[in-house]
Amino acid sequence: MMHQENSASNAAASGFDSGPTHIASPTHTRARDLGVAFDGTTGPYNAITDVPGVRVGYSTIISDAAQMHGAQAACTGVTAILPRGDDVESPCAAGTFALNGNGEMTGRTWIEESGSLTTPVAITNTHSVGIVHSAIDQWLFKRCPRKAAAWMLPVVAETWDGYLNAINSQHVTPQHVLDALDSAASGPIAEGNVGGGTGMCCYGFKGGSGTASRTVTLLDKTYTVGVFLQCNFGKRYELNVHGVLLGRDSKAPNPMQETRWFEEESVVPNPPEGSGSVIAVVATDAPLLPVQCKALARRMPMGLARTGTTGGHFSGDIFLAFSTGNPGSLRSSMAAEEEGRALDSMEFVAWGLMDALYEAVAQCVEESVVNTLVAARDIVGRDGHASYALPHDEVRRAFGR
Repeated sequence: MMHQENSASNAAASGFDSGPTHIASPTHTRARDLGVAFDGTTGPYNAITDVPGVRVGYSTIISDAAQMHGAQAACTGVTAILPRGDDVESPCAAGTFALNGNGEMTGRTWIEESGSLTTPVAITNTHSVGIVHSAIDQWLFKRCPRKAAAWMLPVVAETWDGYLNAINSQHVTPQHVLDALDSAASGPIAEGNVGGGTGMCCYGFKGGSGTASRTVTLLDKTYTVGVFLQCNFGKRYELNVHGVLLGRDSKAPNPMQETRWFEEESVVPNPPEGSGSVIAVVATDAPLLPVQCKALARRMPMGLARTGTTGGHFSGDIFLAFSTGNPGSLRSSMAAEEEGRALDSMEFVAWGLMDALYEAVAQCVEESVVNTLVAARDIVGRDGHASYALPHDEVRRAFGR
């Protein structure tokens, strides 16, 4: 039986529910609402969109449970992150880091080579990366044809939703990608069963999309750090919510681990518990060098570890960090000659002050994971596969609310 408080309220009445979704609903519950007192000072929305200019959009694709069999089983979607909003011409300083490489994030080699992020970022399911990549090319071509005439290397990342979603049925279409990009907005954003996170599971509970932010004051200047996660990782017994081991004693069913579904379908033993992936994106308006962005990306595992995970061979844990500071810098080699200058320049946070940003990243990642679990709702996916959310009453009891 589904937990009443965590019912799958965003499932369609019939057919498919697919389209853009970005505003948090009035009933959107977050970890702090249940008494979890995280460290640090949040931005106004406690979201990656607190970083000025950053926008997030979703396309969520869910078919009615009664029809979720074979090729009709859709429980997936697309998340789009626009680093500078409408400005798709100006690069951002950026860096990446992979804790474990059993996954994909396209465009990483160019980011590592140039130190710059030059396209929107999208997150989806494992088998839809190509479709999403191509659709971003189309979207950029319409908005900046001169840039598209050179080359485009979109950043598209993935996690696997094949337990709930018929992943080989290619439910994600170019139009879903365009909808996510066009609907991207600032302000509060939905979490849980939305966008690319729609069909994901985390720590043996329903997972999905989550976000958080922190403000950081460096001497006389205040900056924002925001994080967005697509959570599809972790073993049930590992889950640690701000110091409380909630996973071990949870009463929520865990059919993904308790049944032999994978073995029955593929004649291959079930993958180890906790198999999955996590994609994490950190944004900040603090002016940073590309190597400093990479240093932020390397701190994301610190926040994940606070929630209990030790990582695993079957997990793709890939992270991207970018800075919206220094607008106008890091133009491509083609644009440099056009602007009539041979040298570029950037300002950056003094290395001796970076620790505050590192701390903010770890805090944001930790809270984003728990926000994902709290916002997620029970759902029935393909062929009756069910995933159950972390019960809110268990969190309230643990934190005295």
